[in-house]
Amino acid sequence: MSQAQAEGQIPAARRRPVRRWLRRLLLLPLCLALFTVLQVVVLRFVDPPFSSFMAIRQVEAWLHGETEFRVAYDWRDLEQMAPGLPVALIAAEDQNFARHSGFDLEAIEQARRRNERGGRLRGGSTISQQLAKNLFLWQGGSAPSRWVRKGIETWYTMLIELIWPKRRILEAYANVAEFGDGVYGAQAAARRYFGRDASRLTDAQSARLAAVLPSPKRYSAASPGPYVQRRARAIERNMRQIGGPAYLQALD
Repeated sequence: MSQAQAEGQIPAARRRPVRRWLRRLLLLPLCLALFTVLQVVVLRFVDPPFSSFMAIRQVEAWLHGETEFRVAYDWRDLEQMAPGLPVALIAAEDQNFARHSGFDLEAIEQARRRNERGGRLRGGSTISQQLAKNLFLWQGGSAPSRWVRKGIETWYTMLIELIWPKRRILEAYANVAEFGDGVYGAQAAARRYFGRDASRLTDAQSARLAAVLPSPKRYSAASPGPYVQRRARAIERNMRQIGGPAYLQALD
C-alpha cells in the first residue's frame, strides 16, 4: 500500500467512532420513549410502590435533616375506598373525566378566562394530567423547566389514556394525590386526618379531602378554614349533580 493510500484511510477510520456515537444519540430518544411505554404498561397492572413526588419529598427531607420524616402512603384499590372519595375527586378536579381523552380543552379555556379576570389562579389540568405529573415527574422549577415538564406530562398523559382504563386512572390518582405534606393517597389521608380507613369516609370528609388538592401544603382537611369549607360544600353539590356513586358506572 502506498503512503498516499494509507493517509487517505486515516480520516475514514477516525470518522467511524463519530458515526457510531451519532447513531447512538439518534437512538436515545427512541429508547427513552420505549422506556416510558414500558413504565405505563407495567403500572397498568402493578400498583406503584411510590411516585416521583413521594421520592422527591423524602429526599428533600433527608437533605434538610428531617431524619424522622416518613412519607405516608398505603395503596387501596378503588373498591376499598368509600365511593364518595373518587366521586369527590371528579367533582372537584375533572367533571368531564369520563368523556375526555386526557385533555379538557373547554376547562383549559375557562381557566384561562378566570385567570385573566384576576383572583385565585386555577389550572385546567385533568385528572389524567395530574396523575402523569404526580406519578412520573416533578413540580416547581424555573420557567424552562416547567415547559419541559409540561411536554413530558403531555406524552405520559397520552400513554396513560391509551393504555389504562378510566377506572385504573382514577384509582391510581386517588392513591398518589398529595393531601398534605408527605401524605399521599386516600388511605393515608383518611387515617391521618379522620382516624378511619378510606372505606369509611363520609361524603363530607371526602369533599374536604378533595377541597385541599389545589394546595395541600397550604390547606388542611382536618382543620378547614373558610376557603376549604366553602369549596367542600361546592364539591358536595357537584357530587350530587354528576350523579354521585352512579357516575363511577360510566367508567366501566
